[in-house]
Amino acid sequence: MTETISLRRLLPRVFRGSEHEAPVKDSQLWLHEGVDFRRGEYYVIEAESGTGKSSLCAFIYGSRHDYDGEILFDGVDSRGFGIDRWCELRRRSLAYLPQEMRLFPELTVMENITIKNRLTGFRSEADIRSMLSRLEVDNKADTPAGLLSVGQQQRVAIVRALCQPFDFLLIDEPVSHLDARNNLAVATLIDEEASRLGAAIIATSVGNKISLPKFNLLTL
Repeated sequence: MTETISLRRLLPRVFRGSEHEAPVKDSQLWLHEGVDFRRGEYYVIEAESGTGKSSLCAFIYGSRHDYDGEILFDGVDSRGFGIDRWCELRRRSLAYLPQEMRLFPELTVMENITIKNRLTGFRSEADIRSMLSRLEVDNKADTPAGLLSVGQQQRVAIVRALCQPFDFLLIDEPVSHLDARNNLAVATLIDEEASRLGAAIIATSVGNKISLPKFNLLTL
């Protein structure tokens, strides 16, 4: 179980030399001595395009390492983690919905979701179909993902992200293509699952905030 993810003077390398310029100088995250994300808390990170919100999620998830500073999991620098440690974190502690969603367009909705669920064994088929129904994409279960609208794909990717245990859920612009009604449906489902697991949510947003209750607002 992971209780805390800490950032220590974190900075994307692409921003080197820009410490006193936007988007770095006014950031509540970049180059700060102590930013702690704690299990059970909700965080929304507001950022304009190009300020590094997707990079931040990828850094925490360990899929990118082009940064200066430290990312600590319960006080341990993640740069020292090997493949086995990262695999265990991604199976049990870190769930991630990237902005680009990464669905396989030729596979059906259910095939996209069950590929992950077979790795975790976390959900029954009834659970998956119930989540799809709540997000109003259950009628697309047998449709190739590439034929869905972007908003429908986003909802499918959210269900897939929830098909594992997690202590921290990283979601990069999860409602960017959703209207207010679907935004609320997604936020309610995510809140319920995070609350049930006692987990944290770290969500990024460009002005269109996900409707999470009682979140901590940070700006990049």
